[in-house]
Amino acid sequence: MAANHVSYDATSSNGRASRPPLNGSRHSSSSIQRTKVLVLGLRRSGKSSIQQVLFNNLPPKQSFYLEPTYRIVKTQIDTVVPLELWDTPGHATPESIGIPIGQFRSLIFVIDIRDLYNQPITKLVSFVTAAYQSNPDINIEVFVHKSEKLQEDDKIENFRHIQERVTDRLLDLAPEYENIQPNFYLTSIYDHSLHEAFSRVLHKLIDSLPYLEDMLNVFCANSQSPKAFLFDTKSRLYVATDASPVDTATHNLCCDYLEMLTSFGTLYKSTASTSRHSPPTTSEDPQLLSSNGASLTPSPTTSTGVPPQSSKKHPKEMFYPSAATSLHPSTPGTTLTYHEITSSLALLALVPTSVYEGRRGLLEYNVVFFREGVQEICDVEKETREGG
Repeated sequence: MAANHVSYDATSSNGRASRPPLNGSRHSSSSIQRTKVLVLGLRRSGKSSIQQVLFNNLPPKQSFYLEPTYRIVKTQIDTVVPLELWDTPGHATPESIGIPIGQFRSLIFVIDIRDLYNQPITKLVSFVTAAYQSNPDINIEVFVHKSEKLQEDDKIENFRHIQERVTDRLLDLAPEYENIQPNFYLTSIYDHSLHEAFSRVLHKLIDSLPYLEDMLNVFCANSQSPKAFLFDTKSRLYVATDASPVDTATHNLCCDYLEMLTSFGTLYKSTASTSRHSPPTTSEDPQLLSSNGASLTPSPTTSTGVPPQSSKKHPKEMFYPSAATSLHPSTPGTTLTYHEITSSLALLALVPTSVYEGRRGLLEYNVVFFREGVQEICDVEKETREGG
């Protein structure tokens, strides 16, 4: 998920370290229609650190030194859906945004879980009512943030209190606000709760999500996979998953595995470039081993050795790295697999080890067709955005 920094100060007015610009191309087309997301919250609630940790791989411990937001900052994020995040200062009001709030698809409000609640909830309610009057279909997302600061029991209790107070305050204003159903998430930059929460926010912005989910369901059925995710490789947000419930432990495991592979990305992509025109790898070919024994297996064409049928639109994307690691070595065993789908998307799936070892050709054949479907959806989405 590439991010394009649009505007903010390069230096700090008070000598503190200013936030680093988000990574990404500075030459992305301005003609692309982007989905706008408004990010709100009081000063020091964690708005900027959330974006930097997700989209710029900022170590969480360094977020303490980020410069506070003094004016509206617009950041472009490139994924399946091109996004434009509007990071607002703590004193922002519905009137100071500059455009009607109805132009935003989602409103994300960040509340520090340790706050006294009255002031942030008052601010949240003012924006929610203004947004509802302008666009009743707007998505209201509330991140109850910095959850790592409290013990588990206190964390759950404060989270419940915030939900109740927001709901009660809306009902006190007008009966019709009963239709407003904010979505609450307990988040922290120190674990994967933030990635899971923002992934769920992203899902509501992807019009093609039902098609992606259907393809994942078909892949799981044909590959005997109990769980599969389509991840954005840079931000580690999952763009889509199959119909089975998301288990937090499985999600966290996939995030960690993806982070490990990404950290070795330069190494194994360098190996791939030297073997792009060589014959397909065999069991005797050298494989790059990760720190936990997972093999990164280069594949010059596709993982099955057959060029994808969509080569007309993707003539240069003939190399798709794959990897796998055994989670449970004992019988029957489970293997976590990784397959690159596009330059920014990857399929991570759990499969029985017996399937991976005994029917790997069929598994990778299913990956080829899944890849072609995702690439076609991305092409249609891009054409629609540029043509609109």
